[in-house]
Amino acid sequence: MNPVELFYMGGPLFMSIITIWGVGMLIFSIQKGMHLFVQKKVTKSGVGLILLFGSLAVVTGLLGQAIGLMMAFSAIQVAGDVSPALLAGGLRVSLIAPVYGLLIFVLSLVIWGVLKEVYQRKLEANE
Repeated sequence: MNPVELFYMGGPLFMSIITIWGVGMLIFSIQKGMHLFVQKKVTKSGVGLILLFGSLAVVTGLLGQAIGLMMAFSAIQVAGDVSPALLAGGLRVSLIAPVYGLLIFVLSLVIWGVLKEVYQRKLEANE
């Protein structure tokens, strides 16, 4: 399954919002990396924003899943009898947005941890 299909299956609205959080996280990561490695500035301010954007991606994915499941359960209630295969397929699709958000969160956590460690070592070396 290609990424474009997954994007639309996960719901374009929430997947777009999660992507925006991911892009924001990457922008702040690049900015902090440039400060550290190119400009040689050692300031920890703003590093927490990387983790914030990653966290927002997870929460947005979970919110999208919750809203999607509520709508699906409402449709199931109206329809009455639904096959287990159809239900399993719907549950699988409902996990796309949270997994996407979790991937962005894991990436942000790794970047945040590396930058925090590098900043700490630079500060200790300057003392």
